[in-house]
Amino acid sequence: MTQIAVLQSEPALLLLAAALLGLVVGSFLNVVIHRLPLMMERAFREEYAAFAGNAGEAAAPPEPEGGKLTLATPSSRCPHCGAAIAPWHNIPLLSYLWLRGRCAHCRAAISAQYPMVELASGVLALGVIWHFGATWAGLAALGLTWALLALAVIDLRHQVLPDAITLPVLWLGLFANLFGLFTTTRASLIGAIAGYLVLWAVYQVFKLVTGKEGMGYGDFKLLALLGAWLGWQALPVVIILSSAVGALVGIALIVSRRLHNGTPMPFGPFLAAAGWLALMWGPELIQAYARFAGLS
Repeated sequence: MTQIAVLQSEPALLLLAAALLGLVVGSFLNVVIHRLPLMMERAFREEYAAFAGNAGEAAAPPEPEGGKLTLATPSSRCPHCGAAIAPWHNIPLLSYLWLRGRCAHCRAAISAQYPMVELASGVLALGVIWHFGATWAGLAALGLTWALLALAVIDLRHQVLPDAITLPVLWLGLFANLFGLFTTTRASLIGAIAGYLVLWAVYQVFKLVTGKEGMGYGDFKLLALLGAWLGWQALPVVIILSSAVGALVGIALIVSRRLHNGTPMPFGPFLAAAGWLALMWGPELIQAYARFAGLS
């Protein structure tokens, strides 16, 4: 009996394996969330310096690089003291609890983001496998879930949705639906096109009326990504859910004076959350929306 067959015959073991895998992947997602924006900033500075040099302008001196930075190198270090983090201090969740949320060397506080992302990754992975099982759809849904989690946190922290994540995952959605994993190829293709154009049109109208930019191009690409994975039928539900929750959260933050009027609030986390809900319960949400709108 293969290992997959063993997991399929033991649901509790399968869910435990999914949760543990999610915790491990969550640890890697923290690396992506921390380093990818830094890598993007460095790449921008290098491109600007090269452009300024070609244009004959005096380029601003680049900031110290601190060595080559990738998702794999250098090894994880404390952002406060620079000490290398030992492997036994990098165990998802457990190390944070064992060290009581502080660096083992300098005792500086470790951001709560790290255990929260790991925990969210584990819980979401458990939910996905509970819903889809040990199937190709389940495996694909795990990848989409982890990508959405990384995008949501990056946008929350830096107000940017990296093309390095959105574009490859968009293409993966189109590829997955060549085999009908979540919707038809036609619905997937229309969803990708419509997802981009809908928010692009809203952006253009808002800019024309107010003279301000209401959202970024990364939001267009993220909705296109969700359309590619879930099909055009899911887009109204995703847009309504994300807009409603975003508006409620924004009002609550303004009332509590945690967000000042005019301060931009990232829309990506709400799109990502709504997209994940549509991934898990898309048909039910679409039917509920159709009944609410009087379409059925």
